[in-house]
Amino acid sequence: MDPMEILRSAGGVLLRRDVLASGATETELRRAVRSGQVIRLERGLLAMAGADPELVAAGIARGLLTCASAAPKYGLWQLRPAERPHYWQSNGRSAAPCVTHRLALTQQPQHRTLAALPDVLLHALLCLPELESLVMVECAYSRGDIDPSFLFRHLDGKRCGKARNVLSKLELGADSLLETLARVLFRDAGIATETQVWIDGIGRVDFLLERFLIVEIDGIAFHLEPRQFKKDRRRDNAATRQGFPVLRFFYDDVVYAPDIVLAQVREVLARGSLRWPQPNRPSFRQDWV
Repeated sequence: MDPMEILRSAGGVLLRRDVLASGATETELRRAVRSGQVIRLERGLLAMAGADPELVAAGIARGLLTCASAAPKYGLWQLRPAERPHYWQSNGRSAAPCVTHRLALTQQPQHRTLAALPDVLLHALLCLPELESLVMVECAYSRGDIDPSFLFRHLDGKRCGKARNVLSKLELGADSLLETLARVLFRDAGIATETQVWIDGIGRVDFLLERFLIVEIDGIAFHLEPRQFKKDRRRDNAATRQGFPVLRFFYDDVVYAPDIVLAQVREVLARGSLRWPQPNRPSFRQDWV
């Protein structure tokens, strides 16, 4: 069997003995090395030319890429990239500087250098700050890639309270990590927060706070397409005409200045509770429970 195909199916990095065990012959392997298609990283460890450098580093560390370092490999939302590589390692081999995870794996690894998604999420829940792990898990949950009950079952230890608290905040319906962050910000502040609400005559809004304040979150791209921009502004106008004040926040607001976001929301809520009484509200419904 072609050594390149074996390596490609294993993420690009594999022990020499495993390449041979998968069907490659010594002759084929030597030929691939001479041609430059396969590289000897160190004694007994091979990589295909052009292999992912992060997976190569994990292979050299004899570990599995996991936690924040594995988030991009699975297309998970991420607040910030990992400052140091996160590896799951079962041996004493050190790869400084790195963050080492040793929690027993629950799944077969994706391949020799990448932990399976459930273990990546478990490691994140036990390692990262609350919001950083929450956006990763909620992304996987929203895509249908993980059942939170599976994670709960593996977080029953005395030191897992923080992780279980993060899981208790999971919710379906967020279109981006910004919506997840904003929802948690509002609810942790004790503000009644409904998400993905349909309001007749206006359409679906990201948030409805205290039953009258609409909050919309604009991501990095921020609807640069003129047609969408006009549509958003017309919706804002329709909301105002029906008595719903509207606040819009951007990526930098939610990620880097949440205190300012919260202060502005509270200011409008304080004034609006007197100015916009609850009776005679247009009908609306929450699309996600």
